[in-house]
Amino acid sequence: MITITIIILTVLLSMRAFKDHNLMDKLMFDPQKVKAGEWHRLFTYGGIHADYPHLIFNMFTLYFFGMEVERICKLALGSNTGSICFIVLYISSLAISILPTYFKQKNNHAYRGLGASGAVSAIVFAYVLVNPMNFMGIMFIPVMLPAFLFGIIFLLVSFYLDRKQTGRINHSAHISGGIYGLLYMTVVFFTLENINLPTLFLEHIKIDSISDLFYFGM
Repeated sequence: MITITIIILTVLLSMRAFKDHNLMDKLMFDPQKVKAGEWHRLFTYGGIHADYPHLIFNMFTLYFFGMEVERICKLALGSNTGSICFIVLYISSLAISILPTYFKQKNNHAYRGLGASGAVSAIVFAYVLVNPMNFMGIMFIPVMLPAFLFGIIFLLVSFYLDRKQTGRINHSAHISGGIYGLLYMTVVFFTLENINLPTLFLEHIKIDSISDLFYFGM
């Protein structure tokens, strides 16, 4: 499984970087060093994390949603093409999701970034696009929403928090990663198999009662 492989590699690299600060410094996103030509940092920052809670949360989310997106890619596009599609989605979303941050922080000598959150957001929104009525929620919050509604709320909250610049979370990467996941899946599926995912997304949204919009529980 590609998702499992990505998770194992990320966990091993993150654990190594926890103990080796020189390695962490070489891999993390640093806009000044990217500007100086160290373009690998647009990708490698996603392989390391700040601490174990950061790593566990991202990898748990990737496992839950990545397995399904990987399965759908292989089912719709064929095993080989679907595998390539999924790998390219994850790797490219690392760079795409951090680009807005790069342009915003490229003159900030103090800025550093790490973690796979942007790429994970791309996977989550790919899942939302193909499963709009599947219920999903946030860990430890006992309210479940259909994926399409969760995605809308997530983006709105992320836009708000990004404007407020609260905390150390890179909300910009979540936004750009999520939007990229939607666009990537739309373009690839239509180009390769003439599958119109936005149309299917709208067709799948059916709300017959309030229970279709939320329920309490995990």
